[in-house]
Amino acid sequence: MKVNDYASGKWLKHPQRLRILDLSAAGLTRHEIARECGCSETSVSRVVAAAGGRPSRRSRRRSRSAKQLSLIEREEIRVGLVRGESMRKIARRISRSASTISREIKRNGGPAGYKATVADDRASRLMERAKPSKLVSYPKLRRKVRQWLRDDLSPEQISGRLKRLYPNDPEMRIAPETIYQSLYVQSRGRFRTDLTKHLRTGRSQRKPHPDSPSTRGRIAGMINISERPAEVEDRAVPGHWEGDLIVGKANGSFIGTLVERKTRFVMLTYLGADSRSQTVCGAVAEKIVDLPEMLRKSLTWDQGSEMSKHAAFSVATDVEVFFCDPHSPWQRGSNENTNGLLRQYFPKGSDLAVHGQVELDLVAAKLNRRPRATLDFMTPAEKMSEVLR
Repeated sequence: MKVNDYASGKWLKHPQRLRILDLSAAGLTRHEIARECGCSETSVSRVVAAAGGRPSRRSRRRSRSAKQLSLIEREEIRVGLVRGESMRKIARRISRSASTISREIKRNGGPAGYKATVADDRASRLMERAKPSKLVSYPKLRRKVRQWLRDDLSPEQISGRLKRLYPNDPEMRIAPETIYQSLYVQSRGRFRTDLTKHLRTGRSQRKPHPDSPSTRGRIAGMINISERPAEVEDRAVPGHWEGDLIVGKANGSFIGTLVERKTRFVMLTYLGADSRSQTVCGAVAEKIVDLPEMLRKSLTWDQGSEMSKHAAFSVATDVEVFFCDPHSPWQRGSNENTNGLLRQYFPKGSDLAVHGQVELDLVAAKLNRRPRATLDFMTPAEKMSEVLR
């Protein structure tokens, strides 16, 4: 290797490049970054230029939600595109959904023109952009909403009435939450005093919803999916399951679903109209304990309260429960896919309580006899038999 090649940054490893970008986003000078990373200033310049240039002051170390892509994640996307990786592969590597990656690339120049720092600067500009309320922007809509509020209509009734009266006019559409926001957050003085008293609650301040993210408690003692053993991720070892509920009409009936990650083998549990944690954990445990020991290793679930008694479940089954991150269904991809297949037999909006355990077992057997492309067109039942030999 030539010294000049190294000095130019050509031979820097990927983690070193990410470190350079991270320090650049923090506002360090080229000289300081070079000293910190043990490379030349030329190397720093080349790495930053490949990512699209130095991040603007606007985007440096700006406080952002974890839901938003960081500069480092955007650089991983750029590198993946250069390597010719699929969006799904890039998404798996940075633990994001493929749709997030697709949208990010599409709105920032496409695969050929994507630059990490340019995309990051654009995201910062959009966050700072003033976004006036729709009621501020459209006087006709504001007058109509004000009139109906004074007639004691609720925000839900106003929203629905506008949709009915102005079906082809998008300027005369407004969501109930936007009206509430205008009353409780954006409005001031007399406007608030005059109109909030016409709401059924009559409150001048909004009461937090008991199930809102700000007030909902975390499940005690839960273990995050990040602590799950590596063998679960690569599906090399059987016995690791994903679980969830499918919900019936008016959230009044439920079926528990379990999918084994390696074989895609499906099991269903009857719950009727009861989604309490004691009932769900008990029904799932009954299915799990009947399995051979080699198929009882772990269970991955979302953060629904139906698994709040996971500690007792683990004691009864010797199966450790791991919980996904909020709003991350792709972390239970096999289970999500299976739940979609089950809607062929249990349509959305139907009463799931009418299907007994015998019928659920028959449906599970049908799915387990269905060839899967991901199994090279073997069936889950065949794959499970292969594992148990």
